[in-house]
Amino acid sequence: MSQHRHDVVIVGGGHNGLTAAALLSRAGLDVLLLERLDHTGGAAVSAQAFPGLAPRLSRYSYLVSLMPEALMAELELDVRLASRSVASFTPWSRDGRHGGLLVERPEGAATAASFRALTGDDAEYAAWQRFYAEVGTIAEAVAPTLLSPLPREAELAARVDPTLWEALVHAPIGALLRERFADDTVRGVVATDGLIGTFADLDSPSLVQNRCFLYHLIGNGTGEWRVPVGGMGAVTDGLARAAAQAGATIRTGAQAQRIVPGAEAVEVAWQEAGRTHVARARRLLSGVAPWTLDQLLDSPVPSYAPPIGAQLKINFLLDRLPRLRSGTDPEVAFAGTLHVAEDYSQLQQAHADAAAGRLPDPLPGEVYCHSLSDRSIMAGHPGHTLTYFGLHTPAPLFERPGAKEEAVRRAIDAIDAHLAEPLDSCVTRDADGTPCIEAKVPQDLERDLAMPGGHIFHGDLAWPWADDTERLGEPAEQWGVTTSLPGVLVCGSGARRGGAVSGLGGHNAARALLAELG
Repeated sequence: MSQHRHDVVIVGGGHNGLTAAALLSRAGLDVLLLERLDHTGGAAVSAQAFPGLAPRLSRYSYLVSLMPEALMAELELDVRLASRSVASFTPWSRDGRHGGLLVERPEGAATAASFRALTGDDAEYAAWQRFYAEVGTIAEAVAPTLLSPLPREAELAARVDPTLWEALVHAPIGALLRERFADDTVRGVVATDGLIGTFADLDSPSLVQNRCFLYHLIGNGTGEWRVPVGGMGAVTDGLARAAAQAGATIRTGAQAQRIVPGAEAVEVAWQEAGRTHVARARRLLSGVAPWTLDQLLDSPVPSYAPPIGAQLKINFLLDRLPRLRSGTDPEVAFAGTLHVAEDYSQLQQAHADAAAGRLPDPLPGEVYCHSLSDRSIMAGHPGHTLTYFGLHTPAPLFERPGAKEEAVRRAIDAIDAHLAEPLDSCVTRDADGTPCIEAKVPQDLERDLAMPGGHIFHGDLAWPWADDTERLGEPAEQWGVTTSLPGVLVCGSGARRGGAVSGLGGHNAARALLAELG
């Protein structure tokens, strides 16, 4: 058994663990990072999903919003994030008419015309503009605080209209959307940002849907979700380089087995190449989910249920983009986020069905075509890649045999409802004639990435601020990375401002640790 000593051990080599490793190594600390897989990156990786075909897809995570530009600059990441010319396109069918609600970036005359074609006048677009101007003031207040110690709620609320703050932060968002918007489709487009990776009724008193909505709104103060050129792997490859160049030791194929917390030193044991290794460090940062961390303790905490993920991810490789019934140019329709079966009423019915143990039909979801923004991922393939992200598909639905295949069929049916030709006719076949379709349900994420329950946020998101009465005495408390374990901080998506591809958990844990160690 080999023995090691370091200043810091980081368990988990996802993007947050790599961010922390780079920052701490740059500060002169001796850092050891352990990753159980044979590569770093966690969910933010690129891969050849289809044998014999060169395109490299963003296999799990797929867009970047919350990673602050200031953090990317500090780490000197050589990564370009491409803006999409279209924010969203929502095909619709009413009274035998087929159309599409187009939201440009920036919004212009075509956006106004598409609202008018859907609703019959300009009132709904005016309501849309007012709503996003108002909620944008919350984004402007919160975004600059993400790389600083947690602000108090009162501090942020004082910068925003009190009626809006109350409606978005203290009451279910469903009521706000029904008050502000009259059209079912428009309501649904707004509501989806509260449901990405979050299984909740829009009227849930838990407000988890409100917190998810806010996180989708605050990225760099604009809420813009951008495409990483070269795929998600370009982001984490850049972070890994930054960490290694700063002197961090990165060990892949290193499966953590036991953690013994301690105020003076933390001990961690891991398996690597058939041998057991043990390291002692002044501090340990956990990039794994809080539930997983608890299972690694030398004296495990009492058993409790892991979080439950609720998404369906499907990667498609296409020979060409399909034509739409609306006649909209596919390179416009698929350039942003294409919403299907996501009217407000459909979202609520889908949640009710899933909560009752039924797979929703139609299945709500959204589609992204990264190859329209970044041809480099296609590696010479003349077609396109599509990513589908389905909502309201909690893990228990996939415990029945054949449920995953049925969910894929329903997702394709929901897309086909708006196409002038079946999606299947555009899907690339591999050398064996197999359609290039890859689906991932929560059980797959748990197996592939050790995400408990397949929950992409490691658990429910928290507000990115502190309550007015919350204790903020220690650095870990001030930065939102505390655990109940001496010598252990959380640096992953389970951190107070974790979730999404942001680096915030890693950055904030690094800052807290440096403050602790003086």
